[in-house]
Amino acid sequence: MIKKLQCAVIGTGYLGKFHAEKYASLPDCQLLAVVDVNPEAASAVAAKHGAQALTDYRQLLDGSVDAVSIVVPTTLHHRVAKDFLAAGVHVLVEKPITVTVAEADDLIATAHAHNVVLQVGHLERFNPAVLGLDKDEQPLFIESHRLSPFNPRANDVSVVLDLMIHDIDIILALVNSEVERIDASGTAVLTQGTDIANARLLFKNGCVANVTASRISMKLERKMRLFRPSSYVAVDFQNRVLTKHRTGAKEMFPGIPEIETEESIFESGDALLAEIKHFVKCIQTGSVPLVSGEAGRRALETAIKITQLLGEK
Repeated sequence: MIKKLQCAVIGTGYLGKFHAEKYASLPDCQLLAVVDVNPEAASAVAAKHGAQALTDYRQLLDGSVDAVSIVVPTTLHHRVAKDFLAAGVHVLVEKPITVTVAEADDLIATAHAHNVVLQVGHLERFNPAVLGLDKDEQPLFIESHRLSPFNPRANDVSVVLDLMIHDIDIILALVNSEVERIDASGTAVLTQGTDIANARLLFKNGCVANVTASRISMKLERKMRLFRPSSYVAVDFQNRVLTKHRTGAKEMFPGIPEIETEESIFESGDALLAEIKHFVKCIQTGSVPLVSGEAGRRALETAIKITQLLGEK
């Protein structure tokens, strides 16, 4: 019989409650504890899943847990994650990985030094439509739009670190090249930070990505379009639809190939559950996470450069 992973969730806010729920549902895991500085919040989640409620995460640095999800404010990511990594505990930390690139480098180095898994919670990578996207061809041009109505829950950071970073992470994973230049523009409308922004990433291999994010839109839209040498691919993250247009073997006009269209509609999945299952599998097999610390660092570095171009600190 395989020993169950002893797991804990640090932070029981909006997203932390769902992390706890997923761990509690997995047969390979036991949700040992949930931690929150608000004792009532911790107790409510703990009681629901039969776990221990704590207010200080340092009580779990004694070797009692094997893995943790860190779902606290970004400013605390580095301190909390480093303490667990240094204690030999596997860590899934929500995005963005840290506040600064230097902090991200420190977490990556600590994870390597203690031979533990460090995974970053870029949830969109586990969207079924993204998982179904082939990498047969390198994209020449990418266009993405991530638009959302205003939500006061996430206005402590700019729209770049809140929303755009999802698409930045996916684009960096798709383009096998380094970013050579970034241009960006944006403005604040409802908050003190940037609420709508556009960035243009030019890669060394010539690929260009045009990325737009807004948290003040009247509609919800999450789409990405990839133009490739012999195909055009559209990804609808929200509705989990993947549409591929490519040149076929027949001709629609003399010398002009026909265009074949293939549409895949994926069933509604549980991306967070898939993400946590992947984290657990990486721990069990010693494999590198789909969204490693290095991937999280690269997305953060690019997002920071964009925010700097927008005049933010």
